[in-house]
Amino acid sequence: MGSLTFDVSIGGPTDGAPVLMLHGFPQTEVCFDATRQRLHEAGLHTIAPRQRGYSPRARPIGVEPYALKLLAEDAAGVLDALDVRYAHVVGHGIGALVAWQFAAQYPLRAMSLTAVSFGHPSALAEAMADDEDQKVRSRYLETFMQAGPPEKHLLANNARTLLATAPGGGIEALASVPALTAALNWYRANLRPGGAGLECPPIEVPTTLVWGNRDAIAGRRQAVASARYVRADFRLSEVPDVDHWVPLRAPAALASEIAMRTMRN
Repeated sequence: MGSLTFDVSIGGPTDGAPVLMLHGFPQTEVCFDATRQRLHEAGLHTIAPRQRGYSPRARPIGVEPYALKLLAEDAAGVLDALDVRYAHVVGHGIGALVAWQFAAQYPLRAMSLTAVSFGHPSALAEAMADDEDQKVRSRYLETFMQAGPPEKHLLANNARTLLATAPGGGIEALASVPALTAALNWYRANLRPGGAGLECPPIEVPTTLVWGNRDAIAGRRQAVASARYVRADFRLSEVPDVDHWVPLRAPAALASEIAMRTMRN
């Protein structure tokens, strides 16, 4: 889109309902592989871009180019390039914040939303501002906001620390300073202290929030509060004994929730 070129994984029946899948940090679209396989078996067509900063030819310099609004525009641009007018939208982690923003910016293009781990950006911002539990969970952001030191720390010893932050899912794609800086700029642009940068209006798209009740990053308060920001059918699906990495830990449960949304809408 424009001067940016995205790598995109496409699969499933070409006549199936399209499902746009947006990964989070520090993983790539690979994190959805097991979920996508199940969706393909259910007759759905998946579109999983490697997003801005993660695709080598879509890696602008600086923090401002990674605002949620622009990331959502990228997602719309991917659909445009594939001549797909409407899609069911899925996002995990900070990719879920992009998915929420997409649903807010393009309500007529999102047939449904399945957000994973992170709830509505406004609910998350409120929790970060006044919920002590979420404040503790968000302390990692203090490190991410610094320019330079996080990259050096995460990439030290052959990226051992980076590779330990998540259970796979394409994380090795960030094992260089330019790629990791771009990925961290998502946080620097949107998850500033107190939740600044998370402005997002309520949405009017049927929504499911899938949340693992052992998530160490995204707490219960932001998950439950998300219902206030959805002016359509809303379902909170709590996955027992699962942490933040739902697409890898519970791909069958996630695929089931996505498939149910496609059947309801």
